[in-house]
This record gives sequence, structure tokens and C-alpha cells, in this order.
Amino acid sequence: MKKDHILVIRFSALGDVAMVVPVVYSLAKQHPDIRITVLSRAPFRPLFENLAPNIGFMGADLKREYKGLRGLNALYRRLTAKQFTAIADLHSVLRSEFLRLRFNMSRCRVEHINKHRKGRRKLTSNNNKQLIQQPTPFQNYVEVFERLGYSINIQFTSIFPSGRGDLSLLPANMNAKNADELWIGIAPFAAHEGKIYPTPLMHEVIRQLTQQHPNARIFLFGRGEKEDQHFTKWCKEFPTCVFVSQHLQSMNEELILMSHLDVMLSMDSANMHLASLTGIPVVSIWGATHPYAGFMGWNQTKDNAVQADLDCRPCSIFGQKPCKRGDYACMTMIKPETVVEKVNTLLQTKQNN
Repeated sequence: MKKDHILVIRFSALGDVAMVVPVVYSLAKQHPDIRITVLSRAPFRPLFENLAPNIGFMGADLKREYKGLRGLNALYRRLTAKQFTAIADLHSVLRSEFLRLRFNMSRCRVEHINKHRKGRRKLTSNNNKQLIQQPTPFQNYVEVFERLGYSINIQFTSIFPSGRGDLSLLPANMNAKNADELWIGIAPFAAHEGKIYPTPLMHEVIRQLTQQHPNARIFLFGRGEKEDQHFTKWCKEFPTCVFVSQHLQSMNEELILMSHLDVMLSMDSANMHLASLTGIPVVSIWGATHPYAGFMGWNQTKDNAVQADLDCRPCSIFGQKPCKRGDYACMTMIKPETVVEKVNTLLQTKQNN
């Protein structure tokens, strides 16, 4: 009898792909007799390659190697060689819809995600806004597999089997943690302005944390021009700060470091999801977006989400829309002291446990 082999399709941004991990892990563990292949962007391989023996990964470059209709047909031909018995489209965009069509024509079992767009429109509406919790991507992903005939009870703690990554694999300046040290991660940037806490306010957060916790090391996560500009200055001003990407080169190394943090402070961004995959508590700051849209990190609580109470929030599901007020009050109204208090609460809770 032919063994079930499921193709899981999810491209998009890092945070969206990271949210697949707890679901695929649980599927693999609870159905060890099936094979699973995740199709995504090649840089995201570290999220899946060591999850479970029956999980494989295929990287695909849709911008070059598999660009356009001709490229998608080439990708489909490559995929058919794997003889999949079911297709789980967790993305549902034009490219994945084309692949779905091809597999449907070959009479393969195919299901795709319900994005609940109607509920999201009501959540972000200018008029008659309805602040109702939307299904999370975790729930939406589970539903896809259930329609394919695979029940899942999500049981996931950390991407590392032991709960912590191997610190000895990191450079000398971060391959050991003293017993009296606090390790605080901060990822202050995101893809869109509506999801970024203003840098002068974040600077004040860092100043207060370094003052209140002289035994803490603060690891600054992120890569890009803004990070280069601000992290370099902050590390000079605050000697306990570490510009992570200047020392670590790979996503796997960053995940190892995250797994040893006491707390992560992040925006509604990929680093919130990566830290969540290592089982670390996250204080998240939300501006144009809102946890009600369903994109809170795995196993994180809304109690640790910092938000301003504004009638216009949320104005966007993904944070890409310009501020209608023009002042991003959803971020500027949040006081640094409020953020620091949330971080301190989690630190105290961890020290008491």
C-alpha cells in the first residue's frame, strides 16, 4: 500500500512560515506513518530540517528559477516526481493556486486555507469596526489538514528537542551564560512603519532596562539599514548591548541564542514568531495591527501585548497601510515605562519559578 505523502505549500514572509512549524510538527508526531514535505523559500529550511524524521523540506526560488508560468510548470514537474498523495496549500495566492489546479487535474487530494477575509475586513473597517478575535493561522492550518483527513492536536514547546539550543556552537562572546546574568532580546524593527515603536522611545526603553538591570545583556536582533544605523549607536552608548547579526550569520544560530533568553521584546514581526518557536516569553508591541487578527506568536499570551486604546485600531491586518491620522499615535502613545514594566513582570515571574 502506498504511503501517504503530503505536500505543504507556504511561501510568504518569515513570520507566516514560522507559524506553520507547531502544526506540521504536531502532524508529524501524531501521524508518524505519513511523510511530509514542506515547500517554501530556501532560507527557511532551518525551521523544518530537524523537526521530525518524517518531515522534509524543498526550497523554491519563485523570483528567478521558477518565475512566471513557465517556472511554475517546471516546479510542478519537479514536485510530481515525489508522488504526493495530498496537497495542503497553506498560502492560497496565485502561485499556489496554480499548483493546486495542476494537482487537482491529476486527481490528487487538495485542500487550501480559509483566510476569513470577511472577518478581517470588519476588524479593520473605518465604520462599524467589530473587535472580534479572528481564527489564528494555527487554527486555519489545522483545518486544512483535517479536511484532508488528518486530525491534529497542536502540542509544541520548542524547535529544539531539549528545549534549548547548543550554546557551544556560538562565538566565544555568547557561548556561555552566567548564573546571575539576565539575557534580554530586543527586535525593535518590522517591515512596515505602522508596526515599529519609534526609535527614540525604544532608546529610552533600553536605557531604563540597562539602568534597572546592570547584570543583563541585551541582544539586538534584526538585519537591515535601520538596524545598522541604530544598533551601532546603541551598542556604543550601552556596553551591555550586543548587535547580534555582527556575530551570528545564520538563522539557526539566532534561534539557538533566542532559546537561552529570559525574555524577548519584539514588534508584531518575524522575531516574535521565531522567539515563540524556542519557547521564550515575548513582550510584543502592537500599533496598526492587533492580536485579534490572529497573528500572536505561538503559545504567547495577550497579557504580554502592549497596545494603545484607539478607536482606529487596527487599521490594517499586516501593518502596511499609511496612518490615517498621520501621527502613528497607536505607537507614540505607548510610554517606555509601560513596555519596561511588562518586561520586568516577565523577568520577575521567571525568577520566581
